[in-house]
Amino acid sequence: MEGIIKFLQQLINGIHVGSIYALIALGYTMVYGIVQLINFAHGDIIMMGAFIAFISITVLKLPIILVILISVIFCMISGILIEKIAYKPLRNSPRISALITAIGVSLFLENLFMLIFTPNPKPFPNVLKVYQINIGNLQISNLTIITIVVSVILMIGLDFFVKHTKTGKAMRAVSEDQGAAQLMGINVNTTISVTFAIGSALGAIGGILYSIAYPVIDPFMGIMPGLKAFIAAVLGGIGIIPGAMLGGFIMGIAESFTKGYISSQLADAVVFGILILVLSIKPSGIFGKNIKEKV
Repeated sequence: MEGIIKFLQQLINGIHVGSIYALIALGYTMVYGIVQLINFAHGDIIMMGAFIAFISITVLKLPIILVILISVIFCMISGILIEKIAYKPLRNSPRISALITAIGVSLFLENLFMLIFTPNPKPFPNVLKVYQINIGNLQISNLTIITIVVSVILMIGLDFFVKHTKTGKAMRAVSEDQGAAQLMGINVNTTISVTFAIGSALGAIGGILYSIAYPVIDPFMGIMPGLKAFIAAVLGGIGIIPGAMLGGFIMGIAESFTKGYISSQLADAVVFGILILVLSIKPSGIFGKNIKEKV
């Protein structure tokens, strides 16, 4: 019985962190699906969202709803500006140019925030009273429930938006063929900006949830969760929204079980090992399709 309780506890913990990875992974997969760009600066959007929330709470003393709203708006604007300034001029350049630029933007944001806030870690304020809910011998915190519910609602909302709204259909059209979409009267630039805005908004919320769960922030905090979210997107099939969700949950559960049953020091190694294993069997990811390109 004790073994079953431990298994369920680790499963819940895995779903908790996996839902955050899934939220962040959606930003990667949406951008890649539209412009075929791996936006390595997305991990730093998480960091920016956490720091804006930190300022809003500690300096401006705002309630949590306004904190989230300000953080989301700031990250949306930042995402759009990053696309306009750094990525748009390279849209017709070789992919390696855009990839190098993405790494450069990431380093610029990290060092900018390090200059502003110093590299010293800062404790994230306690914005939520955390308490445990006991179901028999199983313990679930209210933070875990809130994180999972918020993440699932946002994922379902995004899926509905992409499938059933005019802008969502435009995004799918641009993803299929930018030239044909433009001929059909779709504003490609606006569609790409909306994609970056939505991805950045999800990253901001993911950053806040991550900071509440692990309440220490610093200018480099987005590197590891951003990298794991990118792996989640690749694992599920980069460019495919349900794949990013599934990949995020797989990553979180694998990490949790490794920490619970093997060693916390091996958690990252096991997660990367799963990626290597899946991609060696199915290089396009779980939901991905092999597409042959004519040369």
